[in-house]
Amino acid sequence: MDFNTAEELLALCSKENKPISEIMRLREIVYGELNADEVEARMRKSLNIMRESAHKPIKEVVRSIGGMIGGEAEKLEKRRTECKSICGNVLTKALIFSQAVLEVNASMGVIVAAPTAGSAGVLPSVLFALQEEFKLSDETLLKGLFTAGAIGCLLMKNASVSGAEAGCQAEIGSAAAMAAAAAVEMMGGTPEQCLDAASITISNMLGLVCDPIAGLVEMPCQTRNAAGASNALTSAEIALAGIKAAIPFTEMAEAMYRVGKGLPHELRETALGGCAATPTGCSYHCKIFGGCN
Repeated sequence: MDFNTAEELLALCSKENKPISEIMRLREIVYGELNADEVEARMRKSLNIMRESAHKPIKEVVRSIGGMIGGEAEKLEKRRTECKSICGNVLTKALIFSQAVLEVNASMGVIVAAPTAGSAGVLPSVLFALQEEFKLSDETLLKGLFTAGAIGCLLMKNASVSGAEAGCQAEIGSAAAMAAAAAVEMMGGTPEQCLDAASITISNMLGLVCDPIAGLVEMPCQTRNAAGASNALTSAEIALAGIKAAIPFTEMAEAMYRVGKGLPHELRETALGGCAATPTGCSYHCKIFGGCN
């Protein structure tokens, strides 16, 4: 049940007449040397951790270690309940949850790195926004998680999910691709549409740099999680409409990796370029760590 490319994954789906989620579930059983109940329990544990991290800061503000973020999820929730959102229910809820998870992460709380801590808010925000809006069961969300895992597996094999290696496109971009594919399967799409959504997502975020202010996973990481969630939902809707990705997923993943390797080191998690190198970005570093003249 293993696969190294999107084409191999789709071939398995066709041969076994199963969705991506089920192929990934079977892969974990075979290669993880676990039984079906153990695989289910581990994924359910991840889902529960995601749920807690996505909801806690809405009711209880948590401040980051660096002090740059904290309370953003609560503010967005307040606006959602008191005003007419310009984004609509699904996207607004996704924005709230994405901010919440990064607040938990930056305050040393427990999150699921999916695929990384800096991009941990994208996938759960899409899952829970869709669950609340369409009354989806946890079983449907688990299918989304397995599908997301398959996309993450392909990106690990054919590209990168590391900001230090390939920029934020490899972190937020990968997380968004995983979320887009999950959303498509959860909403009844085909395996081909899942991969189209993932490819469209990566193409939309191609070239995104990794420039954490003061070297901390706080800003602009938090708002980029919101952008990743928005991108994932947009790409999922496009794919579900039957619009094909211009570039096949495997080629898109390879392109993302080449672009990432071509980024200067200042834009790959060193905090030496981009937002981190602005005067204000540097002032945050001085304020948090001191030692500046």
